[in-house]
Amino acid sequence: MTTPAHAVPAVARGRRRTLRALRTAPVALTTWAVAGWTTIEPAAGPGVALTLWASALVALGVLALRIARRPRGDRDVIDSAGERRRRIAVVLVVVTLSTAAAAASSVVLAQPARDAAAALPISGGRAVSVLVTVTGKVERWGSDRLAFDAQAQRVAIGAQRFAVDVPVAVILAADDLDPGGLTDVGAVVEVGGTVRPADPGDRAVLDVTAAGPLEVRSPPEGAVGAAADLRTSLVAAADGLPPPGAGLLPGLAVGDTSAVDADLDVAMKASSLSHLTAVSGANCALVVGLAFAAASALGLRRGLRVAAGLSVLAGFVLLVTPEPSVVRAAAMAAVAMIAVLVGRTGAGTAVVSLAVAIILVLDPWLAGSLGFALSTVATASLLLFARPLATGLGRWMPRPVALALSVPLAAQLACGPLLVLITPVVPLYGVVANLLAAPAAPLATVIGLAACLSAPLPLVQSGLAALAWLPAAWIAGTAQTFAALPGNAVPWLGGWAGVAALALLGLALGIVIVGRRTDAARWHRIVSALSATSLAVVVGTTAGGAALSGPVGGLTVPAAWAIAVCDVGQGDAVVVRSHEATALIDTGPDPTPLAVCLDRLGIARIDLLVLTHFDLDHAGGAASLAGRVGLVVHGPPADAADSRLLTDLRGGGAVVSEVHAGSRGVLGGAMWRVLWPRAGSKAFPPGNDAGVVVDIRGGGVPTSLFLADLSGLAQRALARAGTLDTPYEVVKVAHHGSGDQDPALYRTLGAAVALIPVGLDNDYGHPRAETLAILSDTRMAVARSDRNGMICVWSADGVLQVWRERGG
Repeated sequence: MTTPAHAVPAVARGRRRTLRALRTAPVALTTWAVAGWTTIEPAAGPGVALTLWASALVALGVLALRIARRPRGDRDVIDSAGERRRRIAVVLVVVTLSTAAAAASSVVLAQPARDAAAALPISGGRAVSVLVTVTGKVERWGSDRLAFDAQAQRVAIGAQRFAVDVPVAVILAADDLDPGGLTDVGAVVEVGGTVRPADPGDRAVLDVTAAGPLEVRSPPEGAVGAAADLRTSLVAAADGLPPPGAGLLPGLAVGDTSAVDADLDVAMKASSLSHLTAVSGANCALVVGLAFAAASALGLRRGLRVAAGLSVLAGFVLLVTPEPSVVRAAAMAAVAMIAVLVGRTGAGTAVVSLAVAIILVLDPWLAGSLGFALSTVATASLLLFARPLATGLGRWMPRPVALALSVPLAAQLACGPLLVLITPVVPLYGVVANLLAAPAAPLATVIGLAACLSAPLPLVQSGLAALAWLPAAWIAGTAQTFAALPGNAVPWLGGWAGVAALALLGLALGIVIVGRRTDAARWHRIVSALSATSLAVVVGTTAGGAALSGPVGGLTVPAAWAIAVCDVGQGDAVVVRSHEATALIDTGPDPTPLAVCLDRLGIARIDLLVLTHFDLDHAGGAASLAGRVGLVVHGPPADAADSRLLTDLRGGGAVVSEVHAGSRGVLGGAMWRVLWPRAGSKAFPPGNDAGVVVDIRGGGVPTSLFLADLSGLAQRALARAGTLDTPYEVVKVAHHGSGDQDPALYRTLGAAVALIPVGLDNDYGHPRAETLAILSDTRMAVARSDRNGMICVWSADGVLQVWRERGG
């Protein structure tokens, strides 16, 4: 078939537009890479910045030289397409080098204050007091704690006072938060507790762990305080409506997720609807669009319409709290919506690249933020992929359906690979769930916003809240329905291998959908190769996983194992076996990898379940064990959610008991003994430092100590308690190998093997180099699940044996 002559230029023009839209991408990518490098290695910052600035000046000189040498009066040469392309290329090089240099310079300028704060005498768990201004929302951190971002103003250590101005992360027990909602963005609070340096690359310089209730020095004031009052009024108005829609409504309208319970939160994540439970780019885009439409109806010119949209967006950001994540979402939405509304999506892509670069210059530590990456990728996917996908899908379905499906599909294909880094599963029904929830989301947002702003009129607010509850309840019901469907979460490869495999599969699917008929011959080989590769990866992984979790699994694990560390990501799940009786110490964050591990080990029932504490990374998979457990022993629960979990386990037939130092029992031929926490002690609140520490020995089990997530301070208290029966053969290192350890304890234990359950490429830098150095100094052989996968330990003829699934 012959292609019409007039079609070739159209195709060529389309390709040229795409290339023009993408030519600014190196600006964002280079700036991102440099920001990531210099925030992780700040010592390299000055050299990197100097080199990049010098390179930018050289490129600028080349551009000036080309302009100076152009033939005077020869406009054909001056205006030739080739000459223009060369100049544009040099300009892009200058901009790329300059923005990257500026990002590195931002790190260099901020580093002295950050270094000074990190060098404060805070080691050893010393009690300190930190005066901070709250800059982020208070959010759940694990099952029993809360956390928020803040800007530190002063650190007091004893009689010493140090003025600082650095970002910090504050972690506190749920009971220590003021019940009046005064700890909102803009509040000034005093935090008493302990401080440790944050991990490299973190935006926060210090991690502040509160030892008791916060002391509010001043609540949010001015416009920020008024916005907080409006949000509080909406939460109160929704409180009397039926759940779960009532809990979801404030999140859809103003990003307040305090009323979203744990079950609904899990359902929203499992159905790929979690982006609706907080303020995202979609909320911001909706606000801009409404303002733009209202301005158009009034007959305002385009410039005034854009100004109106941005002004309303600024007010919306203030209402939902101007925390960094909201500001980023607003910036991305503003860029995307302005580009779409003025009909220049190609220009919008270029502006997105420049916006990303500018944001990274202002805050280089965002380079390590997965949330920022998802926000950027989602915006770019809307601009680049939604329209081609709609066109491609339109060949097989009605155009309105294709248009509706293209947006969630573009987001799923683009963001899915990054989400694998959080949880290695693929939500099978995510696109369909979003398609069904999409019509309700803007209704809940708009009506909910109206309810929020009508706080001075309680009757009007109640009526609007009830009306907004309807779409909110629909979204909540959609989430719960899809989360309960069989096969909702398909297990996937973890780490960067999973990212690459899913990206490859998505690329192949996108090519199949978007490819034009005239391109069929050219793309056939590419699609075939990509599809075959992706299919091989997925089928191989699935088949291998099925085999390992089925009859072949037992053949790959040493038959004599006594202790097995499950590879469950960033979390603890350790199985101990004696004379066919089994104990499970913690469950990891997710039931899926836990189930795979138990199947490989051939375990159908747990005789003893030890829940050291209730953080998600230790108890997230516990609910799936209901009906399969005989005895559950646990540390102190922190809240109602912890108590509900225990009730569910008890309802499945388990005997449930809270334990403390001195509790003991039998596991097959082995004895188990609890060494921590101390009975009746209030020195440590529920959570990490009140976690259950258990000693297991005998009956074929090497003498072992499992340290839960104890900090260095709690470890020293454990050592002073006099309950340790040293030496040990095996120690489960505390808190995934975090830097908060007591070297003296590990020297006292005298263990031969140190086990570290830890997730690959986790955000915390676990295990920390200083902890590995402690273990090396005590001559312990280290086995870690991030590198070694499943780990098995047993004793043969008095000699300790260690088997690693990977890495020898």
